[in-house]
Amino acid sequence: MDFRKGHGNDVHALAEGLRLVICGVEIEHYKGCVAHSDGDVAIHAICDALLGALALGDIGKLFPDSDAKYKGIDSTKLLKEVVDIIREKGYEISNIDCTIAMQRPRLRPHIDHMRSRLAEVMSIDVERVSVKATTTEHLGFEGREEGVSATAITLIYKA
Repeated sequence: MDFRKGHGNDVHALAEGLRLVICGVEIEHYKGCVAHSDGDVAIHAICDALLGALALGDIGKLFPDSDAKYKGIDSTKLLKEVVDIIREKGYEISNIDCTIAMQRPRLRPHIDHMRSRLAEVMSIDVERVSVKATTTEHLGFEGREEGVSATAITLIYKA
């Protein structure tokens, strides 16, 4: 069987008065991501992991922030398009594992909803989607609440 692994990483600054969307779920918070799209840092990392598994570049290559049609776009649409590309190439997603680093707000109450939303968008079973959250114990830009980061890994296989 042909297996491929991919890794993705994304970072966004946080600013007051913006929406905070992570894994396709809007979270109540006084800060949100500064971004050309909706700034969904986790979905961006997942897209990069999936694209990387097939050496197809990254999210910026496919959906450049210089293109006005992506201004404010719902990142679930980007993820759906990436999954369609993966499937067009004859691959299926075995699993996704994503970790989000953010001091506040606490993401634990949202994790199950995030997993369900990602599974729905990718048309895979929720047991194939892992989402974890961590603080950085007040260290670094995440700890100072200046930004949020996410990493993701994936395993895909030839169907």
